[in-house]
Amino acid sequence: MIDPNCQPGNRVEHGHLPSRRFVMALVKKGSRLITVDGVTYRWRVRGRPTYDQGLCQRPLAVAVEQVDCKGRVLLVGMPQDHPSNWLGGPAVPVLPSMVAAIVRKALAEGREPTQPGTAFDMTAPVD
Repeated sequence: MIDPNCQPGNRVEHGHLPSRRFVMALVKKGSRLITVDGVTYRWRVRGRPTYDQGLCQRPLAVAVEQVDCKGRVLLVGMPQDHPSNWLGGPAVPVLPSMVAAIVRKALAEGREPTQPGTAFDMTAPVD
């Protein structure tokens, strides 16, 4: 199902992607689907840590995008270390319930996942 709020130039129809000018799509491999309030999103945690994440100097990051409309990607800094860090920092899994709460918070803060543009950055709340 195509989101009626999706801009015509951003729709994914018949397997064709829109113009690459503003699109930054997630890799499907290793991603998971989640439905939040009737809208399906794809989310992913980077498989290997970046150098700073490996040293526990930068937190784990989660990327989220709406599946049927390639608009802005949501990049979320999580309050935990990357599970594959090199220093043995504690690994706390990212749960689908956490991702759903993050998506709802981002939408409440004005994120418009159907609009083209640069990534929407936010930090996950610490529980």
